[in-house]
Amino acid sequence: MKRRKKKNLSTASLIFACCVYLFLYLPIFMVVVYSFNVNETNIVFKGFSLKWYAQMLQGGDLLNSLIYTLKLAFYSTFISVIIGTLATIGMHRYQFRLKKAMNGLLYIPVVIPELVIGIASLATFTFLGFELSMLTLIFAHVTFCVPFVIFTLRARIAGFDASIEEAAMDLGANQLRTLLRVTIPMLTPGIVAGAMLAFTLSIDDVVISFFVAGAGDTTFPIKVYGMTRGKITSDVYSLSTVMIVATILIFLTAQRIQSSLEKKSVKNSQAITG
Repeated sequence: MKRRKKKNLSTASLIFACCVYLFLYLPIFMVVVYSFNVNETNIVFKGFSLKWYAQMLQGGDLLNSLIYTLKLAFYSTFISVIIGTLATIGMHRYQFRLKKAMNGLLYIPVVIPELVIGIASLATFTFLGFELSMLTLIFAHVTFCVPFVIFTLRARIAGFDASIEEAAMDLGANQLRTLLRVTIPMLTPGIVAGAMLAFTLSIDDVVISFFVAGAGDTTFPIKVYGMTRGKITSDVYSLSTVMIVATILIFLTAQRIQSSLEKKSVKNSQAITG
């Protein structure tokens, strides 16, 4: 009797898990399916075709907006990772008066609605006399990406063994060399995770980018959002499918890199302390 109950519970749990995953991934699956649709408007699926992928590779405004978005995300991620890494190490090592206040201020860009951040960024750039361009987009994206990088690195640096740095300095390394050769390599898995999170946030942002983008600076999310007022063509689905596949490949690659870096950092720490 007990075995039957356990079997029924396991079967129910399996069905529930399948329903949850179906709910999560069915929209993504539909995007992939409709990228092969012959029909241009994607209202009715009329058959498989690869013409939208061929049309996508020929270029156009949609592909140009994606390239522009990737450049923006790369610059924003690079700056955010540098600022976030240095800020995390500094706030972890040193004690100062306004440390608690600064920790609290980090949550403001996270909890404030994006609409407010976009309006505030636009007002700030207008007051300072900045022309809306790629530069203002980078500033705005760095503003909301840095806190997420810091939060990700905090989880990594919380378990950091300070005796490893002390051992490196006892062996003759100065503070800069210890930072570059010991501290940062051990934090690299967290840095990679923070960079991926910042890159993702920058790519899919719509609201803030809408306020601080210039006249000709159209990102891919803004371009697609503008198309929803009329019709979304099938080349949007094909380009989205390419992005989904690329994201999965990048995620798997990052997972491998992160695991190898963690193993390497453990070996280095054992070599220093041993």
